[in-house]
Amino acid sequence: MTGTDTGVGKTIVTAALAAALLARGDTVAVFKPTQAGTEDGRGDIDVVSTLAGVGTAVEGIRLPDPMAPVAAARRAEVTLPDLGEHVAAVEDLAARHDHVLVEGAGGLLVELDGHGRTLADLAAALSVPAVVVCRSGLGTLNHTALTVEALTRRRIPVAGLVIGAWPAVPSEIERSNRAELEHAQAAVSDRASGALLGAVPEGAGRLDPARFRAEAPGWIRPPFGLAPGPP
Repeated sequence: MTGTDTGVGKTIVTAALAAALLARGDTVAVFKPTQAGTEDGRGDIDVVSTLAGVGTAVEGIRLPDPMAPVAAARRAEVTLPDLGEHVAAVEDLAARHDHVLVEGAGGLLVELDGHGRTLADLAAALSVPAVVVCRSGLGTLNHTALTVEALTRRRIPVAGLVIGAWPAVPSEIERSNRAELEHAQAAVSDRASGALLGAVPEGAGRLDPARFRAEAPGWIRPPFGLAPGPP
């Protein structure tokens, strides 16, 4: 799970996808390689666990300052986990769950360790597809295209796009952007159903968890390739 920028709604989209997968009977784990900064002492995996009801949620490291991981680790005077440690953690979770959702920090090319390796490197090492979370407003088409291009140049499949916060009363620009993202399949995939997997309503993270879990399957469809778990 990556985004076109920070603050685009990756955490809430991760929770929505997790809830949609859980609703169809699959087992799900969530992994956050680096948590930099918390809100009221809660990290992103805490939010996902509460909203989606995910039982297994793991962080590689938690850092106090809301900064890029390398800068936050330097300020905290700690060493970031190596990329290989993240790979091992995800593979361990994958051995015990139908799906592991890996939520990045910031954008795709933010460094995760002290050797310049990024979320893109982690996705490539794991040979897994990426879901790209994007904004609804002005600029999103360019930012989304840049992220998709960075993924495809690294031969990382793009499972689809999700709008992270869709307003109750969208503007003409937002409606136009959504239509363009829906038909961006030439850049993302050749699926007739289009590139856009869904849009999470603005403010969804403030919903009661029971309501969030009930409504999430209507916001987002699991990407092709995420086969259902056992009946």
